[in-house]
Formats: sequence, structure tokens, C-alpha cells
Amino acid sequence: GVQLVESGGGSVQAGGSLILSCTISGSIDIRSLVAWFRQAPGKERAGVAAIKFRGGLKRRWEPTYADSVKGRFTISRNVFNNTMYLQMNSLTPDDTALYYCAAALGGDAPLDAAQYNYWGQGTQVTVSS
Repeated sequence: GVQLVESGGGSVQAGGSLILSCTISGSIDIRSLVAWFRQAPGKERAGVAAIKFRGGLKRRWEPTYADSVKGRFTISRNVFNNTMYLQMNSLTPDDTALYYCAAALGGDAPLDAAQYNYWGQGTQVTVSS
């Protein structure tokens, strides 16, 4: 199977930064979607950022971001150490949530939670004003 383990959450003041890590073990292809989601108290789980490797003549990493985090968050994946990252800058209290990493066996709907087959347990991010 596939296991995902998040780390790097914590408490930070507004305007600060955090880096989340997700260690991926098991058979996940480089071309599979991997993503970060978050869930705040009383709200539904929402896609934050996803990344997929596009093969072919123009091989490249293709990230997708929720509008609320564009320009502030950066997703990346290192296939050599099987780790995905989420660099979060200019954090606001609205970013407070439990953050999950997820991996999909197939499909191409980056921020749709239904697309994903495997989930981590989550890491808490708390941003104070």
C-alpha cells in the first residue's frame, strides 16, 4: 500500500512562514497527483495545492493552487527522498486548519478530494493574529 506522513505543523504569528513535509512510501508513480488539503473547524476539507509530473516532450512539474493561497504557498515534490513539501508564507489566521497530504492513483482533478485514494493523518497549523 501507500503511506503518507505529514510533519512540520505548528503555531505561528500572522505574517509568518511554515514548511510542511509529507513523506510518501509505497508505489506512487512520479506522474501521480499528490496534494495538500486542509480542514478548519466547522468547514469541509478543501484543496490547497497539488502537483503532477507531466511527461512527454515538455516534461515538467505542474502545480495547481487554490485561489486563496496563490502567491503565498509553494508546493514541491522531491522524488529522490519521496517527500512532498508545502512552503507557506504570509500566513493569516484564515490559514489555521488541519493540513493533510494525499495521493491519487490516477485522474486529473487536482483539488478534488474525491480524486485521492490515500491520506495522511494530518498536521495542525495554527496562525494567531
